[in-house]
Amino acid sequence: MESDLLEQLNLWHEEDEFEKIVDTILQIPEQNRDYDLVSHLARAMNNLERYEEALQQLLTIEKQGKDDPLWHFRAGYSYYYLEQYEDAIRAFETANKLDAEDKYTLMFLDWSHRDFYRMQRKQKQVKTVQPESEQNGDNEYGRVPFEGFDFTNFWDDCDYALKEYVDEPPADELIASIENELGYKLPASYIAMMNVHNGGMPINTCFPTEEATSWAEDHIAITGIMGIGRDKRYSLCGAFGSRFMIEEWGYPDIGVVICDCPSAGHDVVCWIIGLAAETENLPSFM
Repeated sequence: MESDLLEQLNLWHEEDEFEKIVDTILQIPEQNRDYDLVSHLARAMNNLERYEEALQQLLTIEKQGKDDPLWHFRAGYSYYYLEQYEDAIRAFETANKLDAEDKYTLMFLDWSHRDFYRMQRKQKQVKTVQPESEQNGDNEYGRVPFEGFDFTNFWDDCDYALKEYVDEPPADELIASIENELGYKLPASYIAMMNVHNGGMPINTCFPTEEATSWAEDHIAITGIMGIGRDKRYSLCGAFGSRFMIEEWGYPDIGVVICDCPSAGHDVVCWIIGLAAETENLPSFM
């Protein structure tokens, strides 16, 4: 009977029927729920964004799960979306020690480190002032991209950013090969910025919007700007670059992802080829 139930739970999971999993397991008296059932319950709650409840369930089987990489991954997943990044880092590091081959563990471990730095940075964030020409909406075609823009307080060159984002200025040959690999010509304004500082994490990471976004009521947020290259994980053709974001998260292949966001893949900033003028400047995140 139990094997039949576990088979049904796995089937519901594959069909994204997470509510059915939760409802079915919660009908079973708590004292009759074994390690596997609680694990299924926590996984379904995580998928329903009920992270606190999922974590509470996982903590009831913590001793049994100490050598199970899935237990640590699911706990880390809960901690991550509860924005408890230090706990998430510890959980994903343990999961990685127990199963070093799991790419999702490495991905979430990387995101946890990244967002921990982002959270620290936000606490000491300094607001920068846009150039007068940008404040007045001056964006004539033919103008040199970012001419007169002061990048002094734009980039946060923390250890994480230097390790995962920042690369040497791209040579023309590299730019051409990256464009060939991605299948799109890169915007002139983006290339101009990367020639000054090839990838990185801005100090100011929010940009106001007139309409609500999936991140906030009045702005979008980014974590970093991908550089032109292949060596850094968050470069255009790096391990977590444009192609990875499009294929992993199912975005339409209609442009180039140039910024990753704090939502960890659920949002990105993409240059949509054909829907934006190549000479436009990228926004100054603040």
